[in-house]
Amino acid sequence: MRLMDEVEKEEEKVVGEVQDQWCPVVNAGFSSPKKFVVVGYALTSKKIKSFMQPKLEGLARNKGILFVAIDQNRPLSEQGPFDIVLHKLSCKEWRQVLEDYRQSHPEVTVLDPPDCIQHLRNRQHMLQAVAEMNFSDSYGKVGVPRQLVIKRDASAVPELVNRAGLNLPLVAKPLVADGSAKSHELSLAYEPYSLQKLEPPFVLQEFVNHGGVLFKVYIVGDAIKVVRRFSLPDVSKWEHSKDAGIYRFPRVSCAAASADDADLDPIVGELPPRPLLEKLATELRWRLGLRLFNLDMIREYGTRDRFYVIDINYFPGYGKMPEYEHIFTDFLLKLGNGKYKKKSG
Repeated sequence: MRLMDEVEKEEEKVVGEVQDQWCPVVNAGFSSPKKFVVVGYALTSKKIKSFMQPKLEGLARNKGILFVAIDQNRPLSEQGPFDIVLHKLSCKEWRQVLEDYRQSHPEVTVLDPPDCIQHLRNRQHMLQAVAEMNFSDSYGKVGVPRQLVIKRDASAVPELVNRAGLNLPLVAKPLVADGSAKSHELSLAYEPYSLQKLEPPFVLQEFVNHGGVLFKVYIVGDAIKVVRRFSLPDVSKWEHSKDAGIYRFPRVSCAAASADDADLDPIVGELPPRPLLEKLATELRWRLGLRLFNLDMIREYGTRDRFYVIDINYFPGYGKMPEYEHIFTDFLLKLGNGKYKKKSG
């Protein structure tokens, strides 16, 4: 036990010494002294495994960024000092700890504010910002599927669906989006009575045919990266008339279902226009108060400029995003050097 205490003290000493050192960062062939940008991180074990890759940490160190794990068993105010706190923990106690820390350490950038993240954990409110934007420009129109929230009494679903005028088939998703495997589960229902088998609370969304391809739009500050993923296949009127019941899926897309190298119909596989994504991302960063999130986006089949956002996720699986190490370290460096300015309302 004594040996372990000595090791921990030595680690703290090293961290403290590094923070006070000047780090030579090469820029355009010249070395200029810059202080380390210290990033404290509090992530789930799953997120640490997927995100905190050796390549990321090595590149960060070369750029003058130091990642330091936050000890959740010690007061946060006694750790650091940090320039940035990067986190993805959902428990209520942690949210309060972080909120108190933000109040007492306004000089530290917290990615992202806990109250803003909470807004995305409820699918009833998740897409509200997109819906309120009524986004449309010369490059296209972006909306959200019509949806209905079922909080209790699944037996009333058929009547509620009929009253809301929703068109079948319907996609059912858990109301709570907390990043768990369960929160990614969804079901496709061809007739409303099958929805009585589901356990509330959940959200019903009209299914929009989209060529079986989904666009994952990753946003890291000002940076945007888009990848294609295979999604649920289109539903024809004939299939709709023949099918009944409900079909369950673990999630809409996954890393193994990449469609970037697939031989796709050009109209289906064409990425959304860059200017449209930049304008949409800028507006959502301001409305959501977030800098680390992604959009699950689809193009209505048979159109070139009609898009829908069907999900928004905070701090998504950036490890699946091409070149995430470079994009993320550039973002952190910009933040740490005080060059990144959040758009004010």
